[in-house]
Amino acid sequence: MGEIRMTGEIRTDYDCETSNLPAERWGEAVFKVGEEEIVLEVSVENDVVVALMAGEDAVWKGTLKGLKQILKGEIKAR
Repeated sequence: MGEIRMTGEIRTDYDCETSNLPAERWGEAVFKVGEEEIVLEVSVENDVVVALMAGEDAVWKGTLKGLKQILKGEIKAR
């Protein structure tokens, strides 16, 4: 195992919580809704890269800086 570069945390409304999940290079959270999966993946290998997936055909992947710009309305997702 290498250096811990980020930690993860997941909480639900059933008072379930897990925190301080260590990661060296990447981590992902997967939520299953019926037959659909919603996935958030974060990679810290070089730059911070975020991927959001809703099913197999709806995917966005980019830098953390780019995601912030999309959320602020400064740029549009492709």
